[in-house]
Amino acid sequence: MASFTSAVLLLHIFVCFEAVVGADQQKQSNSISPGTSLTPVTQPNSWQSPSGRFAFGFYQQGGGFKVGIWLVGGAGSQNTTVWTANRDDPPVSSNATLEFTTTGKLLLRSTAQSEDRSITANSPHSASFASMLDSGNFVLYSKDFVVGGQDLSTGQQLYSSFSETDHSIGKFCLVMQYDGNLVAYLAPTVGKSCVNVLLPSDAYWQLDSWSPNNPQYHLYLNSSGSLLLINGTTDSTTIKTLKDSSLVNNTIVHRATLDADGNFRLYSHPSANSKPVFEWEAIDSMSICDVKSFCGFNSYCTLNDDKPYCSCIPGADFLDPNHKSTDCERNFTKGLRCKEGERNEFYEIISMDNLISYDRPYNKAEMTEDDCSESCLEDCLCDASMFQSGNCMKFTLPLRNIRRQSGSRNEDTSTIFFMVATKPIRSSNPPNPQVVVSLVTTSKKALMIILVLCLSLVTYSCFALAFSGLFFFKYRILKYRRLLETGSSGLIELFTPSLYSYNELRKATNGFREKLGQGPFGTVYKGALYKGKKLIAVKRLEKIAEEGEQELRAEMRAIGRTHHKNLVRLLGYCAEGSNRLLVYEFMSNGSLADLLFRAPRRPDWNERVRIALNIARGILYLHEECEAPTVHCDIKPHNILMDDFWTAKISDFGLAKLLMPDQTRTFTQVRGTRGYLAPEWQKNIPITVKVDIYSYGIVLLEIVCCRRNIEVHVSEAEEVVLSNWVYKCFVDRELNKLVGGGEVDKKKLEKMVKVGLWCIQDEPVLRPSMKSVVLMLEGITDIATPPCPTNSSM
Repeated sequence: MASFTSAVLLLHIFVCFEAVVGADQQKQSNSISPGTSLTPVTQPNSWQSPSGRFAFGFYQQGGGFKVGIWLVGGAGSQNTTVWTANRDDPPVSSNATLEFTTTGKLLLRSTAQSEDRSITANSPHSASFASMLDSGNFVLYSKDFVVGGQDLSTGQQLYSSFSETDHSIGKFCLVMQYDGNLVAYLAPTVGKSCVNVLLPSDAYWQLDSWSPNNPQYHLYLNSSGSLLLINGTTDSTTIKTLKDSSLVNNTIVHRATLDADGNFRLYSHPSANSKPVFEWEAIDSMSICDVKSFCGFNSYCTLNDDKPYCSCIPGADFLDPNHKSTDCERNFTKGLRCKEGERNEFYEIISMDNLISYDRPYNKAEMTEDDCSESCLEDCLCDASMFQSGNCMKFTLPLRNIRRQSGSRNEDTSTIFFMVATKPIRSSNPPNPQVVVSLVTTSKKALMIILVLCLSLVTYSCFALAFSGLFFFKYRILKYRRLLETGSSGLIELFTPSLYSYNELRKATNGFREKLGQGPFGTVYKGALYKGKKLIAVKRLEKIAEEGEQELRAEMRAIGRTHHKNLVRLLGYCAEGSNRLLVYEFMSNGSLADLLFRAPRRPDWNERVRIALNIARGILYLHEECEAPTVHCDIKPHNILMDDFWTAKISDFGLAKLLMPDQTRTFTQVRGTRGYLAPEWQKNIPITVKVDIYSYGIVLLEIVCCRRNIEVHVSEAEEVVLSNWVYKCFVDRELNKLVGGGEVDKKKLEKMVKVGLWCIQDEPVLRPSMKSVVLMLEGITDIATPPCPTNSSM
């Protein structure tokens, strides 16, 4: 036999105003036999209690029907729903059936569901008959006994409804805790228990009834309407009285419920034709704003004529203007014209006094009130800042827990500064009626002319595209035939770097006038060939070993045959006298170092993931896939260039072997750049492709964090060396500190950090191959937890 007691406690608590009678007597007076069923649209669609005060069956919600118990409102009065079965399931259609089966189970059958839903899923017994009692309980009886009575005992919880008309689980819960305290919380994710999973900071009301040594407390509503906290272990001693009443009237129904606004209230229902009477509430109307998340995101609670209402923060509007308890969204688009540390002229600050936020700030520091306002304007992440007690706290939207402070509270006053656009982005002005009238009155003749012109233009465009496609197809066929006629040598010549004279390159660069940059191999200048139609980058090599022209040509042909979309292409070279120049394709968007360390905005997360894969595939080609496998020896952001489409390409590959033994500048006696050097350079052991793996690991961590591997100007000493800081955050499960604000895929973030930590292991044998790195970044290969790296090259 099963009872509905535990299920009813999820929504309401009721008073039983009559004694529970024997099974035989109930069966004779008001019983439901197995094999009986109900439908939503056929009368009767419910089973009523003997007095007709309560009913169990189908009630309408929205466009469908739900199964529950309600207090019958009588003629002209609205029914009060007091319990809903499977409350988070969607409503069923009008062809559903509620059946009390011959096997003693209560099933909800619907053609829209693949399986029947059980209303008595927790019952281990089969019932012989059922009854809707005048106490508000729907009870299933076995042959020998019946379970009755309703209270909220230790470890049980009471959920609010989503709204007054939607009885699915809402966002508040009342818990009778194991420590004896009755506490109201902002509930966790729907479907999760509120017991022992919430933090004290999530509570907004409590009874202060702790009893660690006697946890058998019960919240009990008696027949006279008194709401009591009792000790249920011995003699049912009253511990606290929430609402006292000595009037016993068997015609009155009392109801205690956690309402949709998060307040716990007591109502009485004197008769079927009368409206419910408010008796008691846990939080008075002047303090209802204390309920956390009473208002939606980006809105705050305040009082107007002693009634609570929600308002959007400055620069935000309600998603649904007709429902002021919904979320608010920003009514302007926050642009990218932001430079860290400089005041943003496109935004201004609006301050609101006596407003407080209980959200967690991403930054907190001591400063004056004026500095707090100005600091938010200079911070690209800041959407709002709050000044309280000499501290400035910065927040990003959305904000969840904001409310207006009351003068009667013993709390420090606070001021919140909101960043809003100086010019509105969205316009709420209605359209010009004169324009509307002119559009409506456009003549049919003008419309026909426009239609004919459009059709003519489309037809002409189709013919032009078809003719152009045929022409280019024929041209490519002829070109391919000529290549076949010239044999394989033609293809070889096509991919062989061109030989240029020194005068040609001097004219192309306008006398080496426009300097693009300078590196360990020499200086790079911007140039143009074919009368300015093709932009090039000319690298003037310095400190190159004295080689003959034949040896240099052989080396350039070897580099020129290296082709990959993530390698900068070598177009030609000059070996004239002592002049050694290389001609590369022009990379219009600079280097990866410019993008990560000097650009006005950080690349978004998807850009960072794509760039990391571009570099890994380029190194994989150099190590394993090209005709002459190459160790780059100097992988770093300055040697990663970005083309017109922001594709990352590796430069300066294959040039390390051309350096003179005494080459200095950014190189030491070993080949590479400080900060990116693998430990084996210092240990006098053979150099392998694993030195590039180490350098790539450092670059990967820089891409993730958008900062240099060594940064002196940081707030904490542990953040100076990037690899040490990353490993500490990885161990502490605080990877969000590495990326700051913005949307980040947490799984990909953890994957990229683990790959980077594997790549910078001190022992070369522990570092993965570049092929393994690519497979791990693509999600094809699982990644083990990396050990602590040893950064001996720092």
